[in-house]
Amino acid sequence: MNINIHPVVDAGEKKGPDSFSGGTLRCKCSSSPVEVKIESQVAFNHACGCTKCWKPSGALFSVVGVVPKEKVSITAHPEKLQVIDDRALIQRHACSTCGTHLYGRIENKEHAFYGLDFIHTELSKEEGWHSPLFAAFVSSIIESGTPPSKMDDVRKSLKDKGLEVYDCLSPVLMDLLATHAAKAKGTYKDS
Repeated sequence: MNINIHPVVDAGEKKGPDSFSGGTLRCKCSSSPVEVKIESQVAFNHACGCTKCWKPSGALFSVVGVVPKEKVSITAHPEKLQVIDDRALIQRHACSTCGTHLYGRIENKEHAFYGLDFIHTELSKEEGWHSPLFAAFVSSIIESGTPPSKMDDVRKSLKDKGLEVYDCLSPVLMDLLATHAAKAKGTYKDS
């Protein structure tokens, strides 16, 4: 069974070098696209099944990773950017013309991921980005219309493509969130 996870995942993109210095993300507008310069390699790049992330047409998952927010700058048509949902944890900045999400920012200084921006590397023409490492929020694609009866096939397809499958975030990211919470509560113990 052929399952369209995401064009980047389906193509079997390879891991880029850690020394890769970034590129420019462009929205899907044919003229006057929004451009966002990224001056960093992406970290924790993954296939995401949540209903909030931007996905290309026909894809079940988005591909999203993080970069330090100080490595993100809008270089063309900032007037076209709008925040999709100002109540959401991740403030997703999208082109008001074509709807493409360019980056998402966490504004809550108390959150473990504060200081990181979420980006979609497929919006860059430059090659060298890290490929997705895992799939997160896999069950959430049911909320987008995938029949529950297809989930075994989806999980098998993700695993066949080399991605670990999680119904939340990867263990490393969950550990970072829990460590941040423990430090905030004063219950953190090192070793």
